[in-house]
Formats: sequence, C-alpha cells, structure tokens
Amino acid sequence: MGAQTGGDSQNEADRKRNSMLIAAGAGTGVLGCFFAPLLILLLLLGVLVMCAIGWILWPVVLLCEIGILPCGGGGGGGGGGVDGSVIVDAFNSDGLGELNTEAVPSKYREVIGEAGQECSQIGAIVIVSQVQYESGFVENLVGPDGAEGLSQLPPDKFDEYGEDEDDNDETSALDGEDSIMAQARYMCALAEDIDALIAGNEVQGDRLDLTLAAYDAGLDAVKQAKGVPETPRSQTYVIGVRSSFALYSEDAALSDEEYPSLSPRPTPSD
Repeated sequence: MGAQTGGDSQNEADRKRNSMLIAAGAGTGVLGCFFAPLLILLLLLGVLVMCAIGWILWPVVLLCEIGILPCGGGGGGGGGGVDGSVIVDAFNSDGLGELNTEAVPSKYREVIGEAGQECSQIGAIVIVSQVQYESGFVENLVGPDGAEGLSQLPPDKFDEYGEDEDDNDETSALDGEDSIMAQARYMCALAEDIDALIAGNEVQGDRLDLTLAAYDAGLDAVKQAKGVPETPRSQTYVIGVRSSFALYSEDAALSDEEYPSLSPRPTPSD
C-alpha cells in the first residue's frame, strides 16, 4: 500500500510539473482574456506545442531554432547535436547527479561542490542552477526587495544561515562563498521541513519542486497551497531553475559554448 501511495504521489507530482507550463504562460485577469484569441490561433497553426516546450526548455529550443545549438533535426542546427531526451531527463531529475564542473565559473567550482555536500536532499546541480536563475553569477547584485548577492537570499535568511566561509573576517551576502553556502544551508533546512510536511500529508508534490518553491515564495506559501503555489511566479521559478539542469549535469555533458544563453554574466570586477 505504501509503495502504491508513493507511486500515485509521484505521478501526481509529474502531472503538476507538466501543468506548470500552463500556469506560467497563462497570465491573469485581462491579459489572459486578451491573449486567448492569439493562443487559439497558435494552436490552429500548430505552434502552441513548440511554445509549450519553450517554456520548459526555453534556452535549448531558442538555440535550436536560431541554429546556434545543433539539435539533430530541429531548427537550423543540422548535424550531430545534443540528445533531446537527455536534456528532458536532466530537467525532470532530482538534481543529485554529477556536476558538469566545466560549465561552472572556475572561481565558484569548489564552493558549489561543497554546497552540494551540505545535505543528501540538495545536490550541486540544484545549487548552481539556482545561482544561474537568481543572479546570473553577478556577485554584487542587489534586488528590488533587498536580497543581495549570487543567491539572492532575503536579508533575514542570510543573517540566519550566513557564515564567514573564506575567513576574511566578514560575513557578507555580496561575498560569493558566503552567499552560496548560506543558500545551501537554507535549502537543506527547507528540504527537511518539506519532508516532514510530505510525511504528514500536509503537502503534495515533488520534494525538490516544493523546496524550490519554498525558497522563492516562503515555506508558509507552500503550506497554504498544500503544494507548489499555482501562481505564475512560483511555477516559473521551478521551471526556470530546472531549465539549467542540463547545462550543469555531467550526464548531459553540454558546454557553455553549446549553451551560450546561459553562460554566466561577468561581474563588474572581471
């Protein structure tokens, strides 16, 4: 019975993740109504399917279409190319696979590897993909909500989880190592909370999706929604982070040259 329940829960999580596309792209209120005729037209033209794929794997689809990334048979790419099924598998994975270190900026490889060892639930692929989504590796980024640094942790969360990782006698969210390790500790804490909520049948869904949503929107939002909140922001956040898994997964073995739209942006000090 337990195994059957677990299987049903995973199937439900997969269905919910597939529905993220609709939630992320649908919009709200007047905008949704305004664009409805356009969506119908796209459906009739057979383009909607490609748009749907684009929301999930937007970097790969874009590069295939413009011919930069050779995706055998897709877009203008032609020849050899990347196995699309490997990319999809990476997107749907738990992010615990081997890290493609060549795709990680050299100055952060060691700390990201360390961050991926902070707990068993959160791997380095998840950590680096979050950094990619949150800041694009701009170390001194300050968000409109006051979040700072590579990982864009809210100030109160950085105060709770941040430490002086590089022994420079300063703990700062604008320090790359301090930011990434604080992110890892917070993600691990959230993963434990999510595990407890799943065990108590208080939330449903994929553990990693729920943890990512909690990082972005807060644990209370996930508890209230009893899963990943069905808001464009939460749905898009989970999709956005997962879209980088292929780049940073050793199984996909892509390079930043093959995935140029996700290449880390240089910091002002570079």
